[in-house]
Amino acid sequence: ELRVTESGGGSAQAGGSLRLSCALSGDLHDNVCVAWFRQTPGKEREGIATIYRGDGSTTYSASVPGRFNISQDNAKKTMFLQIDSLQPEDTAMYYCAAEYCSGDVRPLVRYFGYWGQGTQVTVSS
Repeated sequence: ELRVTESGGGSAQAGGSLRLSCALSGDLHDNVCVAWFRQTPGKEREGIATIYRGDGSTTYSASVPGRFNISQDNAKKTMFLQIDSLQPEDTAMYYCAAEYCSGDVRPLVRYFGYWGQGTQVTVSS
């Protein structure tokens, strides 16, 4: 079983940056993937990026701009989502999710079974 807890959300001005954190715990080994998603009211949850714990390889959703960067710390227990040049349309609830995997996978909701409660990001113009 895996557990994830997001932090780092808040309010920011357009043009600024935020770094979200996802604390990963539970029955850990290298074959774990962690992904970031975001969701706004009335819309489906959108995948942003995935990182494979084993070698740090990453996969980004084609719909996500290059302002997003996923990474992990040396202990592979905290995954980050860096968002640069924030835009008002980045306002959303951001979720971290984890799943056992054999390699990097796309950030699709159906691939992930362990979810956090989310952290809200609000960007004002």
